Amino acid sequence: MEDVWEKKIESLSKVLNISKLDKEIKKLEQKMAKPRFWDDQKKAAKISKEANFIKETIEKFESLRKDLKELKELKKLAKEESAYAKASADKENWDKELIEKEKQIEKLYNQLEIQALFSSKYDKENTLLSIYAGAGGTDAQDWAEMLLRMYLRYAEKKGWKTQIIEISAGQEAGIKYVTMEIQGPLAYGHLKAEKGVHRLVRISPFDAEKMRHTSFAMVQVMPEIEEEVELEIEEKDLRLDTFKSGGHGGQGVNTTDSAVRITHIPTGIVAVCQNERSQAQNKETAMKILKSKLQHFFETEKEEEQKEIRGEFTEAAWGNQIRSYVQHPYHHVKDHRTGYTVEDVDEVLDGELDEFILEKLKK
Repeated sequence: MEDVWEKKIESLSKVLNISKLDKEIKKLEQKMAKPRFWDDQKKAAKISKEANFIKETIEKFESLRKDLKELKELKKLAKEESAYAKASADKENWDKELIEKEKQIEKLYNQLEIQALFSSKYDKENTLLSIYAGAGGTDAQDWAEMLLRMYLRYAEKKGWKTQIIEISAGQEAGIKYVTMEIQGPLAYGHLKAEKGVHRLVRISPFDAEKMRHTSFAMVQVMPEIEEEVELEIEEKDLRLDTFKSGGHGGQGVNTTDSAVRITHIPTGIVAVCQNERSQAQNKETAMKILKSKLQHFFETEKEEEQKEIRGEFTEAAWGNQIRSYVQHPYHHVKDHRTGYTVEDVDEVLDGELDEFILEKLKK
């Protein structure tokens, strides 16, 4: 087993190009050590972010090698001390420790394997993730909120930062839609595979007769483009609307016209922000979102993708789902694009998404 892991880790080292990363981090650290490095804060922040990402990659890979070495030592020790010839309790303890170490190696390897698959232009960027309740009434709005929690838990497990930019509560329960910013290494690269319709089958908690209901929600994922982009956005092409916030932020946010909606009239692309007290801050954030959407829009060559970015989504209803989450009459989560299936629905809804993402990226 160790020989198999050695070959896989050696292959991963070549794919990640660890030797090249070692050289790159040294160059970046030299730049960061210069006295006037932080004079240009935007450029410095970008270099610092890149350095942290490379450093974390190298540290994870070294940890993987260390874990494999420890696994070898554990197995050697087990044989030398004839642990398997002792009482069954001793054998169980050794087995448990070895299994846990192998699980640890597999988990870390999978994380790095996913990372090695990221090659698209915006994979390293932060992301803007939106969820829209689809067909299913109150159940669909509750389902949208469940998906929000799932992605918040996933981001938390990754150590990413999250911020809800816009949210609209459902009439009875759940949410109608939400947009949040997720900041972290390869955030867009990970979450771009989540774009599409998500379907839930369960006994409805809102049905007095306890009937089975099917609900749908749409997930949209956009890269947040941090670098300055040369876009010719004329004032006459923008429509600015202000309104009272319906989101978080306290009484001041909800009683003043602090929320901002900016519409790019030629494309119909809309950006909204309502999470800050200040209208100026909301406008700044909304413009940043709008620029990201427009940049992605103008770089897209296919008309169908332009429609999707513009907001003309696939209907969140039957026949369009990318993934089904079934809680009744059986339990499983199935990704219809890859065929990958797991039985523990609760674990997935608690943010365990890496295997689904890995399978999609391999496709």
